[in-house]
Amino acid sequence: MRNVPAVPPRRSEDRRGWLSGAPPPRWVRALPLALVVAVCAATLVSHDPLDIGFLLGAIPPLAVLSYSPLATALLGGAVVALLNIPAFQLDRPGNTDLLTVVFVSVLSVFVSFVRSRRDAQLTLERTVAEAAQHAVVPPLPELVGAVRCTGLYRAAQRGTLVGGDFFDVRDGPFGIRAVMGDVQGHGLAAVSTVASLLGAFREAVLDQPDLVSVAARLDRRLLVDSAGSRHAELFATAALLEFSADAREVRVVVCGNPPPLLLRGTRASEVEVAPWTPLGLGLADAGTIEAATVALRPGDRLFLASDGVVEARNAGGAFYPLAERLAAFAAGESAGLVERVWEDLVGFCPDVDDDVTMLVLTPPVPPGR
Repeated sequence: MRNVPAVPPRRSEDRRGWLSGAPPPRWVRALPLALVVAVCAATLVSHDPLDIGFLLGAIPPLAVLSYSPLATALLGGAVVALLNIPAFQLDRPGNTDLLTVVFVSVLSVFVSFVRSRRDAQLTLERTVAEAAQHAVVPPLPELVGAVRCTGLYRAAQRGTLVGGDFFDVRDGPFGIRAVMGDVQGHGLAAVSTVASLLGAFREAVLDQPDLVSVAARLDRRLLVDSAGSRHAELFATAALLEFSADAREVRVVVCGNPPPLLLRGTRASEVEVAPWTPLGLGLADAGTIEAATVALRPGDRLFLASDGVVEARNAGGAFYPLAERLAAFAAGESAGLVERVWEDLVGFCPDVDDDVTMLVLTPPVPPGR
């Protein structure tokens, strides 16, 4: 089975600016060399001596931004050599103080060494953090049982892979079950609650015979976690799905979360389900929550989205018309559907400040149909 990331490849791109710890862009690395070429070319082309040798003193500090200590030292040595080449006449007009340039070069090498050690430490810490976050929300398999899955996750907090949203799809003895939810808050502060709920869901998939009992287990998990912290008041919204063995039906439970959308041909409509209160309020009594049963046809798809999608607003205050846009995109393949919605969402609301999660589930075509 081939795994595809729950976060698409473009998500792995570094969202940090280069001034915030990301690798510097190519033009920053090219600056020292470009400055050397520009100064040398200007002095060779000019008929009169130019007092621009002082510009070469900026090369070692510029090298600190992107070069190793050894490369910085080599560039510093090249600067000193250029100041002493008669053809360039860089040591005459400005009476450049070579000792100052040498001192700046040595200091730049030291700063480059410190920066390199810091970057190595930050890279290690980021690698560990990403591994920990992937452990919380592991890559989503392309297939769970016979259900095809496509997901997208955009955390609101820059530089993180996990926020307050969560989703998972698991196969168990009682069928294929999926969950999508949003915990109180977002960003790294909500990751512990996300990890707790996902752990409870994965256990419930194996133990609980029906979907309502799975919701009750998640509700109890939040109640227990809240009891251990004074004034925690943890809660989460969630939508849970369970496919029948013959893929002719899907059962849905919604606890404060936007209901799933059923894509049938080029139409997108909300699944009619009686909503229940969010998880963690102690109200998820297995006898009161109702699971809606939806008959499936060949080619049907289920689209789940978090609050970050359905509650996104443009500059005029209008909500993102998810069902309308899905109908326009439904003709394409499921694999690219979430990316098309994401690009359209960013165009509609450029300043998305909440976690954004989308999940497309495509059940198999039942035998004999």
